[in-house]
Amino acid sequence: MYRPNFCANCGVKVLRLRWHLWTTRRFCDACARRLRKVRFQSLLFTGLALISAGYLAGRARRPVAPPLTIERRADSPLSDVGPSHSLHAQDSRAEDSRETQPSASPAIAEDVYLCGARTKKGTPCSRRVHGPVRCWQHKGMPAMLPQDKLLIKD
Repeated sequence: MYRPNFCANCGVKVLRLRWHLWTTRRFCDACARRLRKVRFQSLLFTGLALISAGYLAGRARRPVAPPLTIERRADSPLSDVGPSHSLHAQDSRAEDSRETQPSASPAIAEDVYLCGARTKKGTPCSRRVHGPVRCWQHKGMPAMLPQDKLLIKD
């Protein structure tokens, strides 16, 4: 292994009692401290370049996500037209649906109730449910109020 006797930067005689893997033999102690930043800049830049290249390669190889499709049952009470569409778009869709499905039955209005079961706080649960049943959290529990007070009137 090559062991220089003089500093490559200032020319001072280099005397090292111990050598470690992270130290260099080309510079004296004073120059090594001063040039440490320069030495590690190239290592840091190389490391960041490799990480960036790996990230970009990973992003390029990622498969394209499939399009989001929302399917609803034919008897769903939800409308296909969102609130962001204009009235003209709603009218044209309604006309199209009438032309394609002339024998479609009108949507059945389902009654909406409150759950009404006793909560830990002691108050009736205010979750909305379809029909005189309890919500998922209070299944099997009795209601605190009578059914006519749990019905939400439109």
